[in-house]
Amino acid sequence: MSTAQANRTLVWKLVVIALIMFGFGFALVPLYEVFCQVTGIRDVGRPDEVVNTQVDTSRTVTVELDTNVRGELPWRFASLERRVEVHPGELVQVTFELTNPTDMTAAAQAIPSYGPQLAVQHVKKLECFCFSQQRLRPGETRKLPTVFVIDPALPSEVNTVTLSFTLFTVEGSIGQVSSVTRQGQG
Repeated sequence: MSTAQANRTLVWKLVVIALIMFGFGFALVPLYEVFCQVTGIRDVGRPDEVVNTQVDTSRTVTVELDTNVRGELPWRFASLERRVEVHPGELVQVTFELTNPTDMTAAAQAIPSYGPQLAVQHVKKLECFCFSQQRLRPGETRKLPTVFVIDPALPSEVNTVTLSFTLFTVEGSIGQVSSVTRQGQG
């Protein structure tokens, strides 16, 4: 085999490997979606189901509410209540406030997390701003309700649950300076 033939064979092998890797990259997206659906990971876009509606008045759980903003937006994001005392099984509504102090329209998505980790199975969100993206115009403030239930099956040794929301900028959502804002400045 000549050097030219060996080089052509090597190039073809590299092309085939590159095509296989390219195809594998495309296959990863649907495989990841199936994996997330089966395991429940990334299942933040829909309400939870509540099966036991009995309120356990003999027990009180403190729910601490935490907010964080990540990304390039200087948005203000806070819970109007820092903590609430709830009975397991009780329907609870808390309100968060989100403000876009910038002169640009942008969108963000909140992702919930829980402490202790086992609380993720016992905090059932029925209504939550985290189910959809929040698009705010320049200077806009929005009240965001969240309705949840602490499942009475929460282990009795857990007296405090932290419900934390981290707000992430939606990539590509930051708009240009509003023409209304520009006119008001000049």
